Amino acid sequence: MKKIILIPVALIAISFASCKKDYTCTCKDSTGGDVRKFSKVTKNQAHANCQTKTFTDANGSSTETCTLS
Repeated sequence: MKKIILIPVALIAISFASCKKDYTCTCKDSTGGDVRKFSKVTKNQAHANCQTKTFTDANGSSTETCTLS
């Protein structure tokens, strides 16, 4: 009886664990590109750090487009 209960409990516990992986963020703008690597983070953490940004300076504004893989 204990084995029958233990297996589903273990499967439920595994399903709630967040998988930490290595992710690569590739960003490109008008002047070139940049690659950032995130090690052992969740997908939500990597996505939060890999955002498309707009920069404004004296010459105007530029957009850095980032994709997560």
